[in-house]
Amino acid sequence: MLALIAQYGLVLVFANVLIQQMGLPIPVVPTLIVAGALAANGKLSASTLFAAAFAACAMSDATWYAAGRLYGRRVLEVLCRISLSPDTCVHQSESQFRRWGRITLVLAKFVPGLSMIAPTLAGTMRLSWWSFSLLDGLGVAIWSGVAIGSGMLLHQEIGRLLAFLQELEPVAIGSVAILLAGYISIKWRQRRRFRARLRMARINVDELHRLIAEGQRPVIVDLRTPIVRDQDRRIIPGALLADFADVEQWRDQLPTDREIIFYCTCPNETGAAHVARRLMDLGYTRVRPLLGGLDAWVAAGYEVGSGPVATAGRVSIPAISRGVLRGTGDARTAAIGTH
Repeated sequence: MLALIAQYGLVLVFANVLIQQMGLPIPVVPTLIVAGALAANGKLSASTLFAAAFAACAMSDATWYAAGRLYGRRVLEVLCRISLSPDTCVHQSESQFRRWGRITLVLAKFVPGLSMIAPTLAGTMRLSWWSFSLLDGLGVAIWSGVAIGSGMLLHQEIGRLLAFLQELEPVAIGSVAILLAGYISIKWRQRRRFRARLRMARINVDELHRLIAEGQRPVIVDLRTPIVRDQDRRIIPGALLADFADVEQWRDQLPTDREIIFYCTCPNETGAAHVARRLMDLGYTRVRPLLGGLDAWVAAGYEVGSGPVATAGRVSIPAISRGVLRGTGDARTAAIGTH
């Protein structure tokens, strides 16, 4: 790394940052730290190094922001499919965006998995270009400055470490390669196990519509995040709004003698299947994700209602709703209370 950075300098730093920010799992912080150490020794210009890292990040983030603004949630689904993390990554990122607000763009570079998704989320939320540029630019500046500054501050220790690694160059290169391959392998296996655990029978929209028409009154739960519901107010008539973070609290609040159907906007209904599996672990047996989610329901031409504007705070199913859920009332669309 030292030889590469010394020879190619800013070009290598720019390319490494740009490729990593576009989504490839290539470590970039070590490159910036080593480059910072070289800058402290006068072999690189610290200001030019910072400018190269900042420009690469800004280009990548602007690309993802524009894609999110032009293509909406389809881009998020693509990101989730190529991510090494489990498919709940988009839902988790949306929850973080909702909890932290626009400051998420400043902190995103320091949160694994959020760096690439946050600009796209900002685009899908129609955040103004000026607000995005200001907040994202501040985050990029802090992240780049911390990495490069750490290298400059610890340049003597980094120099000794690099000298030691150069003596063991074949072993060092092999160790780094093994560690990187091991990390990717572990993440890939985690994703496969996660998907295998969520393999279960889905109910399609025609089957759900037939259950409703036959008067069987299934319990339908909308698991989309408040951010998504604010962007798309459509809802399946009779659906309850809920936060899947509160699944364990539903044990005594959902009926066991009726079909419970979850839907979301996650790729492959991952979020809905995740909640269904967790409820099955709690003893429920008649729970299924809706194949295709709300999009499939709308595409089939079935009736949709209009949900309430999402409120601040976590949304959950309160005990007061038991009467409706157990069949003592008309299961009309309900925004379940907050706490």
